Amino acid sequence: MEFASSSSSSSSSFLKSEPHFIYDVFINFGAKDIGRRFVSHLHSALLQAEVKTLINEENPQEGMNLEEHLRAIAGTKITIIVFTKTYTESTRCLLELEKIIECHQTFGQIVLPVFYEIDQLDVRYQEDDFGKALEEAVYKSYSGEQLEHALSRWTDALTTAAGIDGWDLRDFRHDAQLVDVIVSRVQTLLDYAELGITRFPVGLQSQVEKVIECIENHSTKVCVIGIWGMGGSGKTTIAKAIYNRIYRLFIGKCFIENIEEVRNRVYRTNVHLQEKLINNVLKSEVVVTGLGMGKLVIKTELSRKKLLIVLDDVNKFGQLKHLCGNPEWFGQGTVIIITTRDVSLLNRLKVNYVYQMNGMNDNDSLELLSWHAFGEEKPRKELNELARNIVAYCGGLPLALKVFGGMTMKEWESVSSKLPVIPFAQVKEKLKISFDGLGDMEKDIFLDVCCFFIGKERGYVTEILNGCGLHATIGITTLIERNLIKVERNNKLEMHPLFRDMGREIIFRRWPEEPGKRSRLWFHEDVKDVLEKNTGTKATQGLSLKLPSTNRNCFEAHAFKKMKRLRLLQLDHVQLTGDYGHLSKQLRLICWQGFHSKYIPNNFHMENVIAMDLKHSHLQLVWKQPTWKSPLWKQPQVLEHLKFLNLSHSKYLRETPDFSRLPNLRRLILKDCPSLCKIHSSIGDLCNLLLINLKDCTSLSSLPRELYNLKSLRTFILTGCFKIDILEEDIVQMESLITLVTENTAVKHVPCSIVSSKSIGYISLCGLEGLSLNLFPSLIRSWMPPTMNPQSYISLYCMDMENNNWHDLAPLFGGLGNIRSVLVQCDTEFQLFKQVKTLLVEYDDNFTESRISKHQLRFSLIGVGSYNELCNTLSNSVSEVFESSESCHISLSSGNDPYWLAHRGEGNDFMCRLFITS
Repeated sequence: MEFASSSSSSSSSFLKSEPHFIYDVFINFGAKDIGRRFVSHLHSALLQAEVKTLINEENPQEGMNLEEHLRAIAGTKITIIVFTKTYTESTRCLLELEKIIECHQTFGQIVLPVFYEIDQLDVRYQEDDFGKALEEAVYKSYSGEQLEHALSRWTDALTTAAGIDGWDLRDFRHDAQLVDVIVSRVQTLLDYAELGITRFPVGLQSQVEKVIECIENHSTKVCVIGIWGMGGSGKTTIAKAIYNRIYRLFIGKCFIENIEEVRNRVYRTNVHLQEKLINNVLKSEVVVTGLGMGKLVIKTELSRKKLLIVLDDVNKFGQLKHLCGNPEWFGQGTVIIITTRDVSLLNRLKVNYVYQMNGMNDNDSLELLSWHAFGEEKPRKELNELARNIVAYCGGLPLALKVFGGMTMKEWESVSSKLPVIPFAQVKEKLKISFDGLGDMEKDIFLDVCCFFIGKERGYVTEILNGCGLHATIGITTLIERNLIKVERNNKLEMHPLFRDMGREIIFRRWPEEPGKRSRLWFHEDVKDVLEKNTGTKATQGLSLKLPSTNRNCFEAHAFKKMKRLRLLQLDHVQLTGDYGHLSKQLRLICWQGFHSKYIPNNFHMENVIAMDLKHSHLQLVWKQPTWKSPLWKQPQVLEHLKFLNLSHSKYLRETPDFSRLPNLRRLILKDCPSLCKIHSSIGDLCNLLLINLKDCTSLSSLPRELYNLKSLRTFILTGCFKIDILEEDIVQMESLITLVTENTAVKHVPCSIVSSKSIGYISLCGLEGLSLNLFPSLIRSWMPPTMNPQSYISLYCMDMENNNWHDLAPLFGGLGNIRSVLVQCDTEFQLFKQVKTLLVEYDDNFTESRISKHQLRFSLIGVGSYNELCNTLSNSVSEVFESSESCHISLSSGNDPYWLAHRGEGNDFMCRLFITS
């Protein structure tokens, strides 16, 4: 292993080593065939999509003989072979095919066969006229032993090519549709999309050049580069910049970002990482069931390909071992880039080069700080000295400079007066400056997030911490503004590992030798020590102990007796014995996966709990109801403050609790409770309930009528409750309902009243068991106008109905006057015309001539694909329906709406979209 240096030089370039790709696509076809017209269309479409394409010609251009043409084929990532009935009449085609299969077998060139007016089996086995033409071509070009040898080579090449998955023209309505599919697949395989990097790439270019120079000067089959540095030093940024510079030189690529940050939530095991690598490179959906299978797929499918692989933020050697443990798993010219904070991992892997991320120099640091703080290259003259002091404090760390760039001038001055210049080795401590600038409540929120709430939904965390008296609504906003936490996709809180470690270190340093005196406990060895030795104190406000389910993890409840201020409790696969009354009465969060008891003990103090998460519990009933009331029996508590209840995956749970004891519940999540057969009727009294999720409660056969009294409910999910067979008309009483999902249930009747709901935003009724599968086989999506409910921020109204009978849905269209647009998809043009006419006339009595004149309805039919004839037919059909109305306007658009294209079904469907706007 070498550390990267810019002093070395080489006459050859590793990045341009064989295979060196010049073209994206080569099209191989018989020049005299009818396929030439198809190929011309395909070639034009590829060029329009900015795909660099080489096309074969019977008389190649001057200066490129056959040998040069074959070399050009070897410099192509993807080959499209267009087989036709006369394909084998061309010797040139067959010679090219031989080269294509050689490239496919040596460096993994991607082959996409197209069977144009010829059967795949005829090509594979060289039958009928196709086989005769092959023999004639061989006899024209060879004799003697060469003849037999050539026939054998070409036969093998044809057999191999025809055995690869491709496309048959007969599966498509016309050439244009097939061209669209091929171009789309080529774009997916090439995936020419650059990664987003920092807004201000100060000093980045020189670092990128140094790493690329290391790659260029490499000489062995596979180049493995390590980028080593502390958190926040810009490792991911430089890796992305390198990727953007060189990714077009490879036949496959994969960038797995933030492996350590998301490991517990996304890449839970090394198997998931293997699956991500394989599917990113192959653009497939391979399901990897074990590490052995993953290694085998990597070895067999990736071993011939020239790949670019980036593994970002690796912190365990096992991740490397199972993803890139052996360079022989990858093809010639492969580049693997690994970013990590631990150089020992790179030493163990024996990478070829290590590039160390040093701190930015003062000038670059000042420029980066200035861009973040002032939006310009340099600070104003009067702020120059102050800015240089901040630069000195940051020690060249890009993340620290970004954080300081978001501070106010007063905070800069305060920070500058507090501390002398700090050396780079203590950069973590410098980030504490941001922490020191927070108020006491904001500090508590920050420490709670870094120990317990990374990856949790913002609203959920806000409710819990507000219940702790921390004013988190404002506090979390402040932390976001200071760049101390981030809100990522799905509104989840994230934090840079450097800040997470800093926060935890603040807690640890105060009591390094006495964990029981710390305010928060999260490291499992410390927590186990405190519980086993009974050394807990009233200082502990939060405790998290997550242990593997394979161990017997049993502790005495008595160990919690001294933790009087404990408000956040997270346990995974932990069993407590003894009196639960020893647990704190101040608990606001109970997250206890694998809760081991059949019932929650009545002496478990929960009166202040806001969120209870008991996923994968052994509960049969939430609270036990005795058959006779003993004088010693205590009534279960009323949990006035409980807002979140999640009992998902509790396989033994038979009934929900009596909801009269949970009067302020907002979210009820009971996913995958297969024994659940009863919802307590008191659920109808919950005035604040926003969400019910009963997905995959397979034993649940009925809903209490009282449930339809929930006027506050916004989301109701019944997917997979296949014993539920009715939705009552009373559903209209759910006046706040926005989302209804009842996929894969036994519901046979769709309540007509749902259409008149003023709030409904999305309905999914896919897979309704009782409806016919014949007349309306696909999809309806419709919008209601915002005027229906001006107070609502959602105006979208969707009905997903796959394979359902149009006539069975007829009552729903009584409210057609409120529908904004409908997508109609059918198997034939005639059926499409019939359904549109039926929709407009037969199922809506309100569609009268006078109504049309009054509202001046405008109809617009948009065709999907290139079937303008279909659109014209439908346009004329609608005109006939309203031929007496002078105010009916019909317009046609030839453009394809990307949103609707995304919802197109596969196969020979006819589709149009009908807009009805008043």
